[in-house]
Amino acid sequence: MSRLYLVPDRKDMERMCALAAEYGCAFEYNDFFMPKVMDDPQKQVEILEDYGIYKRKFENDTMHGAFLDVTIHSDDPLIRDASMLRVRQSMEMAKDMGLKGVVFHTGRLAGFRAEGYLKNWRDRNEAFFAELADKYPGQQIYMENMFDEAPDILAGLAERMQDVENFGVCLDYAHAMIFSKCSGREWMETLAPYIRHIHINDNDLQNDLHLAVGAGKLDWQEFDELVRQCRIEAPVLVEVKGYEAQEESLRYMKSHGIYPMEREREE
Repeated sequence: MSRLYLVPDRKDMERMCALAAEYGCAFEYNDFFMPKVMDDPQKQVEILEDYGIYKRKFENDTMHGAFLDVTIHSDDPLIRDASMLRVRQSMEMAKDMGLKGVVFHTGRLAGFRAEGYLKNWRDRNEAFFAELADKYPGQQIYMENMFDEAPDILAGLAERMQDVENFGVCLDYAHAMIFSKCSGREWMETLAPYIRHIHINDNDLQNDLHLAVGAGKLDWQEFDELVRQCRIEAPVLVEVKGYEAQEESLRYMKSHGIYPMEREREE
C-alpha cells in the first residue's frame, strides 16, 4: 500500500512520475470533480489519454470526487437528487479507472448545529453512502471534513458506518486547524478509529492556502506526534499544486521525519 500521495499535474507528468517513484507515491486525481468535466465524456477521454501515455496503473491511486454544492442531506429533493447524481458520477468514473478510492466532503453548514439539521445530515448520508459502498465494493469511500467546526458529527456518522468495510474518514488536517477551534489532539483522538486517509498542506492559520508543507504556520511536529500517539496508519496526500511545492513538501517531511516518513534513529 502506498503511504504517500501526490496531486499529479498532467502537463508535467515526466517530472511528476519521477518524483512519485523517488518517494514511493501514488496519485490522487483532481481533474474530474468539476461539472464541466463530469458532463463532457470527450474531456474525460482527453484527460485520461494525458495520463495513459505514461503507462500508469491506477489501482493504488485515488481521486477527489464531486463536492461543489453537493448536499446529500438537503430537504429540497431537487438539490438532493442532483447531489446524489454527481457523487454517483464520481464513483462510476473511479470504477471505470480501477481506482482505489474517492474522497467526498461532509457538505455541512459550518457551525449550524440545530438538532433536526444534524439528524438529517447523519441519517441521509448514512443511508446514501452505505448503499453506494455496497454498489461499489472495489472502491474505498472517504468522507473529508471541510468547514466542520468540530469532529464529533463526522465521528458519529463514521461510528454508525463502522461495519461498512469500504467507508472511512479522510482527515484534512489543514481544514481542521483553520475552520475549527478544537485542538489537533481532539480531532485526532476523536476520529482515530475511523481515519483511513489524510490530507495535509500548510497555511497561515487563517486561510486555506495549500502551501507547501513547512512553508506556513502549522505545527508539523505536533501533527507527527499526534498521528503516532493515536496509532493512525492511514496514507497521506500532500495536497499542494505543482512539482516545486510537492518536492519542497516531501523534502521537508523527510528531513523532519514527519509521518509517514520514518524518523531518523538517534545514535
